Amino acid sequence: MSIATTPEWVKHAIFYQIFPDRFASSATIQKPGFLEPWDTPPTTFGFKGGDLMGVCERLDYLKDLGINAIYFTPILQSTANHRYHTHDYLRVDPILGGDAAFLKLLNQAHKRGIRVVIDGVFNHASRGFYQFNHALENGKSSPYLDWFTFRDFPLNAYSGKIGYEAWWGIPALPKFNTKTPAVREFLFGVAEHWMRFGADGWRLDVAGEIDDDSFWREFRARVKAINPEAYIVGEIWHEAQRWLQGDQFDAVMNYLFTRACMGFFARDKHDSAQVEGSGVAPVPAFDSRGFAHEMNRLLSLYPQAITQSQMNLLDSHDISRFVTYAKGDTSALKLATLFQMTYPGAPSVYYGDEIGLAGGKDPDCRRTFPWDQPLSWDRDLLGWFKSAIQLRKKYVALRTGDFRVLYAEDDVLAYARVLDDERLIVVLNSGMNDALLDVRVAQSLQLMDGTPVREVFGGQARKFVTGGMISNMKVAGRSGVVFKVS
Repeated sequence: MSIATTPEWVKHAIFYQIFPDRFASSATIQKPGFLEPWDTPPTTFGFKGGDLMGVCERLDYLKDLGINAIYFTPILQSTANHRYHTHDYLRVDPILGGDAAFLKLLNQAHKRGIRVVIDGVFNHASRGFYQFNHALENGKSSPYLDWFTFRDFPLNAYSGKIGYEAWWGIPALPKFNTKTPAVREFLFGVAEHWMRFGADGWRLDVAGEIDDDSFWREFRARVKAINPEAYIVGEIWHEAQRWLQGDQFDAVMNYLFTRACMGFFARDKHDSAQVEGSGVAPVPAFDSRGFAHEMNRLLSLYPQAITQSQMNLLDSHDISRFVTYAKGDTSALKLATLFQMTYPGAPSVYYGDEIGLAGGKDPDCRRTFPWDQPLSWDRDLLGWFKSAIQLRKKYVALRTGDFRVLYAEDDVLAYARVLDDERLIVVLNSGMNDALLDVRVAQSLQLMDGTPVREVFGGQARKFVTGGMISNMKVAGRSGVVFKVS
């Protein structure tokens, strides 16, 4: 087993996930004539016309929010609004502004200290991908037959018996034959190309579907040879020990974290139908003890460097938004966000969550950002996000310190983050009623009586350690506070 090393910057990153067609549109990018109106509900096939220059023009908004890393869903040329049907792996989609827009975005983001991770779709291509289209046109005479797995000729690329392996049998997504040396070399070359272009890492779509550890080991070696600090994060929805031994991925999208947060912070108010059929279902109901046990279990799964680099998300383009799952209860999202910002791993905010953007199952979870409707923004929620993000950025213990559970009873959870002399105590009350609790800290934090503890989030007065504990800590229902040991 390799020694697990991960990019240092990721441990201090706050990601913002952007679905490019829906985040922002710039007047500087020429668009096709038939786009859906920006403020109408999203559809499966419709395009809204978001682009990379639109993102570039909103970088100061992201900087003000506290973001220092962006994860883009695919930006390469494709005929789908989500761009997981890759047509040209060496060209940024012209509707997004092409290579020139991406280069400008990279330059402007990097000037602001914002890194950019892009989505790699290496398991499957599209019907328009050159080598697959060549086989469609030429059948058994095509020299590219070994790039895919063909079974029957003549080929049918639209319905019924399609004659080739495709992702989940979807005709539009022919699956690469990654055993073919030419295919492997092509995909590794794509990874190297965009690393040289300036991207800071790869999120790997359906990474487990390429059931070949040697492929991902070589991928890692080729990417890290160009940029040793590149971030490689796989889309794996379950425990991922196989890929997280230090020789393949740096981390995975932590949907186990997502599932647990749904089960605790939205336990008493949620819509189970919103997650039916998704990778997070079924969502268990956790009290504070069960939640604390689960979060400690997640911390034990992988080496520490990998745990600190996990992409911790509350929702994404593939599942209903957290606030919609919680039936519009923004207090659930607030609590989950405060936990996300005070737990080991790199937090990832899905675009619009910070202003209360709602959304059910795909495609509804991919609504456009309402830039022209500022009155629709939940400003209180936005302020909470900013404060929680700044809290994480201010205290390094919240990023790389130990996680120690101090108290877990009924709806209340208290834990400490400890790094050398920096010690913070987080108390979350997921219940409806105010909680008054005494938290024992003498042994777990080695605090002597008389040690002052001051509030840094949540409006509490300064307290002192007495009798080995912090007494009479009052936490309002559906709220949280954070103390720093002075």
